Amino acid sequence: MFSKVKNKWLQYRKDNPDHSTISLFFNAVAGVWRIVMAKYYLRNCSQIGKFVSVNGRPKIKSSGKIILGDDVRIWSNIEQTKLFTGKKGQLIIGSNSRINGSHITAQNRIEIGDNCRISPYTLIMDSSFHDIHDHFTDVEGETIIIEDDVWVASKATILKGVRIGKGAVIATGAVVTKDVAPYTLVGGVPAKLISKLKNNTEEDSTVVSSPTILT
Repeated sequence: MFSKVKNKWLQYRKDNPDHSTISLFFNAVAGVWRIVMAKYYLRNCSQIGKFVSVNGRPKIKSSGKIILGDDVRIWSNIEQTKLFTGKKGQLIIGSNSRINGSHITAQNRIEIGDNCRISPYTLIMDSSFHDIHDHFTDVEGETIIIEDDVWVASKATILKGVRIGKGAVIATGAVVTKDVAPYTLVGGVPAKLISKLKNNTEEDSTVVSSPTILT
């Protein structure tokens, strides 16, 4: 534990060479405070990894399981993050992923991989809750899988039963109703392929830069 804390401190100093020692100290104190507050605000979670932090007060209601990996950040500094699970629901968030101002509801199972970024006002639900013919009849959820290194931009909606491949980017306002291939940028309602993205393991991949549709 001490070794990891030391490495984090050294890395932070390396990443912020222009910050004074005093500034670095107070930022470190703020970081420790966020970790301490996470123990309280996330107390209803089933499992919390090391160095999980909060910024602002999330809303957590879990009748099932919520499992958070190491270095997960549950932030609410733009909009309050809301994490809900039903009695049979499981929400699993991988290491070093950041959830900020999002609403995630798991009635069945939602898996978010490592190094993912879920932006403010995003809605992720693995159930439509009501039958399309009988609105008073409950329906079962369908698993959502979000693989590693995915970025979901603000106001996107991810619906039940989809799988988002590794390294994919979901554009602002997109509504994802079908699987998304790895290393692709999708957008629109419903979401469709906009372009392929660079995969460092594939030399023939194309690179896309679309700052106007991402947040």
